[in-house]
Amino acid sequence: MKQQAQGISSGMYRYMHRCESGVNIHDVFVERSAFWVLFSYVGVMCLLANVSHTLLSKESLCLGSFWSVLFSAIVAKCLQYKPVKKESLVIMPAFGIQLEQHFWSGRVDRKFVPISKILQPVLNECVTPVTCYWSLALLLRDEDETMLVFQNLHPPVKLLLPIWKALCAFTNSGSIGPSVVLQQDDLHNHVDGDGAVDS
Repeated sequence: MKQQAQGISSGMYRYMHRCESGVNIHDVFVERSAFWVLFSYVGVMCLLANVSHTLLSKESLCLGSFWSVLFSAIVAKCLQYKPVKKESLVIMPAFGIQLEQHFWSGRVDRKFVPISKILQPVLNECVTPVTCYWSLALLLRDEDETMLVFQNLHPPVKLLLPIWKALCAFTNSGSIGPSVVLQQDDLHNHVDGDGAVDS
């Protein structure tokens, strides 16, 4: 039995929720076009060509060569993209959860966490010297560190909140109902203007 997908968009991320055969799937997509992925590969290839030309030329290295390589490195860094196309959380009642990373190359990494190992899902505010973002993590039994649900993506709290609610419902009861996803109006009741979450 398939339920209609529900979703939320925010900036460069898009969240989709769907139920298939009693399994709840929460996807977070990165909104990138194939053009930008190709363009980033071209930027890296230009950097490699420039560095190779500079190092293999018979002329001696000069200050202009270093500026050229430095400029190419900056351009390649600006064009860099995240290789992850989407990350998914698959909630399987009575079994546990599966974390999936889908890459642009087609590779998929999966990690299964049994329900007996999950203590509680938590929303963390991560502060670095340059940025601040939210992350969704799992407190696990007999583990020293938390496990991030989304390893490579940093979606805003607006997208993490319905996933956190679904995980809370799943870990408290051992199963989850088909309509745990919050509606857009319900999100505003739980998120303050500054992004703080109320329980």
